Amino acid sequence: MSHPIAPMIIRGEVITDNLIEVGGRGGDLTFLTPDANRYIDRLPLGNPTRLADLYKLSFDDILDYAVALGERLAFSKNAYLQEACELSYLTAPTTPTIVKASYMGLQNLLSREVITEMVESSVGVNYLEGWVKQKLLDGTELEVRCFGARTLHIVAGNAVALSLWTIIRNMVLRSDAIIKAPSNDPFTAAAIARTMVDMAPDHPLTRHLSVAYWKGGDQAFEQRLYQPQNLEKIVAWGGFASMKHVTQYIQPGLELISLDPKRSASIIGKGTFESEASMREAAVRLASDIGAINQKGCVCARTIYVQSGTDEQGLEKLNTFGRYVYDAMLTLPNSISTAPKRYDQNLKAHVDALRLDDEWYKVIGGLAGEGAIICSQIPEPVPFSTLLDDRTANLVPVDELNEMLDAVDAYTQTVGVYPESIKDQLKDVLPLHGAQRIVSLGYAAAMKFAAPQDSIEPLRRMGKWISNQIASPETTPAPWLRPSL
Repeated sequence: MSHPIAPMIIRGEVITDNLIEVGGRGGDLTFLTPDANRYIDRLPLGNPTRLADLYKLSFDDILDYAVALGERLAFSKNAYLQEACELSYLTAPTTPTIVKASYMGLQNLLSREVITEMVESSVGVNYLEGWVKQKLLDGTELEVRCFGARTLHIVAGNAVALSLWTIIRNMVLRSDAIIKAPSNDPFTAAAIARTMVDMAPDHPLTRHLSVAYWKGGDQAFEQRLYQPQNLEKIVAWGGFASMKHVTQYIQPGLELISLDPKRSASIIGKGTFESEASMREAAVRLASDIGAINQKGCVCARTIYVQSGTDEQGLEKLNTFGRYVYDAMLTLPNSISTAPKRYDQNLKAHVDALRLDDEWYKVIGGLAGEGAIICSQIPEPVPFSTLLDDRTANLVPVDELNEMLDAVDAYTQTVGVYPESIKDQLKDVLPLHGAQRIVSLGYAAAMKFAAPQDSIEPLRRMGKWISNQIASPETTPAPWLRPSL
């Protein structure tokens, strides 16, 4: 049986030579890819002056390119995406229907309006198009412009769209990007890049994108590539170990933009229990936040604090609500959630052990590996809360909302809230404890280009912000004219 090939793309050239055999994460697929060590001298851009061709493009030119690319990324017509999708069924951490739906939605990210909204809400189109002028109090004329950079992107493979997000951000910034494809998604970025090559092989935006796979932790390779003469910024998504690994290469002239691992939570206020209808609505919304991409994203809810009360009546409400959440989870569209691909056996052992302790925990579901809702009967999360995955969530009863604040820390990304009316008392407090994103319950997985991410604005950070000061003694006090003491 022949192995599929994950090609290397270096600035408009598709490379399928010097192949080596590697294994995708999970062990379900072995694929071939060019030996990155053979091309390490070609991967870096080299002379930064070569970025100049990008500055002959206007923002409208970039949008025109993006829209044209979006048309070619229609899943039904793009053989590269179809092949990548089929192969990703084996390497992705999620199931085929979720993977396919993600590929089918890629072209929606390339809307002219969506990209413009993203840029205006963070960088500002004017700062990408030229020097933005202002006059300071002392008479100095200040010009500021955002330039692109030579970047390496270590993307995560738990969501198909991340590679395209990266490509779009680099296009609008006029940056040069090397994407290191992840082992659990080695095909998506290459499929998009090949589409760009077919569409416009000599276009500057095509010529400033490279995609390659190499095994993470190859220090001999990385030590040569991760140098300030080659790169100015590394944008890294990933788990704790991989993030710690990449920090060893950071030095003056080479900046790390870290989109590191997070956990997300939810808060269910007491107003939820005022009616059967509101309980049902909250349950569906929460099921969506737990089940989206089978709980493989940082955005997905894992520990849920429920203001049901901790007395006997409160626990009865909690357990009823838990059943509603479980039932709703099983009826989610298969484009966003299904029974997990592989239910983590270590997690399953912990969950099964709780079934023997029904005084402290009620376990709903999970016997068939479909996911489970664990209802704590005490106001504390399960001891293994950091392992929650595969549509397994923990509902924790509390009497007051502020009881859960100590559980929010720097690892907390998204907090889903219901009902909406309690957000005002939470949105100015949760960030003080570490929460980075607050959403209406049910919308945790609806990430927005226009919003900050992980409490930074990645697009702004990925750019180089340059100032030009214009001053003369006639307009601005001159340092050399200061009186001596």
